[in-house]
Amino acid sequence: MAYKSFPSFFLTLLLITFSLMCNNINAVGARLLLETALPEIPKPELPKFELPPLSKPELPKVELPPLSKPELPEIPKPELPKVPELPEIPEPKLPKKLEVPEIPQPELPEFPEPELPELPEFPEIPKPELPNLPELPFFPHLPEIAKPTHSTSNP
Repeated sequence: MAYKSFPSFFLTLLLITFSLMCNNINAVGARLLLETALPEIPKPELPKFELPPLSKPELPKVELPPLSKPELPEIPKPELPKVPELPEIPEPKLPKKLEVPEIPQPELPEFPEPELPELPEFPEIPKPELPNLPELPFFPHLPEIAKPTHSTSNP
């Protein structure tokens, strides 16, 4: 059964194709511009232009009155209140080491060593014989290529 509507991915594929084609046209145009020889045009000679010397205007010196240093008002030093004395706290002492009575280790009874049962004898299974492989036809030997003596990574 055919699709009735236009597939949406086809429009994306078409857009990518046209964008790749445009890049190729720009590269060809740039190459053509680089390869074409341009005619040499003589450079025009411009007349030398000189400015007349400018006179320096004399400016009167401005005298400023001397500035006085601003006086800052004196700030009184704040008086700090006295720190109350803290009562002395006696140093804490660790209690004496307590004596722990020794606990006797429990004695474990001795167990006899277990005896392993004997394994039954298994019958011998004959080994299968492999059939002989057919001999392959002779393959012609390829000539060895001489290894290069110079470096192949750097020209």
